Amino acid sequence: MKFHHFVRSILGAAALCCVSYSAGAQIIPADILANVRATGVIRIANTQSSPPWSLLDDNLQPAGYDVEVAKEVARRIGVAKVVFVADSFKNFVDGLKVGKYDLVMNDLTPTAEREKQIDFSAPYGVEEFRIFVLKSNTDIKDRPDLKGKRVGVTTGSSNETWSRANLKDSDIRTYDNGGFLFNDLGNGRIDAAIISHFGGMKYANVNKLPIKEVGKPLTFQLSAAGMVKGQPALKAAVSKAVNDMIADGTIDRLTRKWVGADYDMISDIKEALKQQ
Repeated sequence: MKFHHFVRSILGAAALCCVSYSAGAQIIPADILANVRATGVIRIANTQSSPPWSLLDDNLQPAGYDVEVAKEVARRIGVAKVVFVADSFKNFVDGLKVGKYDLVMNDLTPTAEREKQIDFSAPYGVEEFRIFVLKSNTDIKDRPDLKGKRVGVTTGSSNETWSRANLKDSDIRTYDNGGFLFNDLGNGRIDAAIISHFGGMKYANVNKLPIKEVGKPLTFQLSAAGMVKGQPALKAAVSKAVNDMIADGTIDRLTRKWVGADYDMISDIKEALKQQ
């Protein structure tokens, strides 16, 4: 509760300094980069419920790989303070378009559909999406076995987009966050879940769920900072910060801390870019 009061107070102060409201939507500055540098505050959206990318720590503060990347990006583009705004994947694009936040940094994939509506920075992450089932499940071994099965995905995420495009014979069920998704998988309300390797294993370990990965990776998906269209200075500054972090080892360090000591994020980013 204290955290949410804090967020509201900061957002209120920022609004008084730099923007105004109209019919529930915030007027977007002509130059967001100049605006956030002037106010010293940038609002960055994440779910706070999709580990290891974003989560709440023991003190109920935002933490995770994307959270630390976001803080470092803010520092490098000349903004002293980050206010993290909790939201769901299904709201991210519209949230940017109405000025609810300045950036989205939460394992957001630059899909063709999203790129029609918003812009993206250079990618700072990548992951493989997998099928998760209960350990007791012997029917589902790979993608063809999902025919006719109840498959859970996160609402508005790239795993929902991919599943609807590629699993047309499955019963796709949507969930607002991964916690609900894996709760239903554990209770047998769905037969399988499509989610990233990292996210799925984190839920399995934290919640001690008897689940397993099956089959080959379904797809590799990059993640990048999302922003409203028409902000070339912001896009260039964030992309430069990301590329500098890749070059100077910062991405490697944060990957080891949050994703896994043996995971080579940079090599996988390069490989995913080749496949585009």
